[in-house]
Amino acid sequence: MSRVDRSFFLADAVTVAGLLPGMDLVIGTGKKTGKYMITETEAYLGDDDRACHASRGRTPRTEPMYMPGGHLYIYFVYGMHWMLNVVTGPQDFPQAVLIRGVSQHSGPGRLTRGLGIDGSFNCEDLVSSGRIWIEETGCRPEVISGPRVGIDYAGEPWISKPWRFMIRNQKGTK
Repeated sequence: MSRVDRSFFLADAVTVAGLLPGMDLVIGTGKKTGKYMITETEAYLGDDDRACHASRGRTPRTEPMYMPGGHLYIYFVYGMHWMLNVVTGPQDFPQAVLIRGVSQHSGPGRLTRGLGIDGSFNCEDLVSSGRIWIEETGCRPEVISGPRVGIDYAGEPWISKPWRFMIRNQKGTK
């Protein structure tokens, strides 16, 4: 299949989050390459979105979110989990899509642990990287949406935004 190009990632986070399920996340580590179908995503749409890290301002941690779409924003949470996010939109408009699940790995912490993704992937360019990228598969599964997970701190209307996207009938979906 074909690697997704920059123009795909320049759309807003909600659009990209809804289109990623069914595509493959490809990890190339040494002589081993693995393909994993993306099954679940969440959109974080810029500095107005109270659930988005950029809503607290531009910091060294959030700097990757200000890069042009197609770069990775990787951060560490709870002192134990790396989170894999795909930056979307144009440069200097901070937004990203959290990859919450892929085939064989459900949950963003288990996903990064299972695929060996850590902080060294931060700022990686999915368009040119030799170790991680996304491929179009031609697969168009039925995708359902719902509220994002674990963002009660953001308050309404951000809690109820249907910006979590899942392949219907995958483990953990309706």
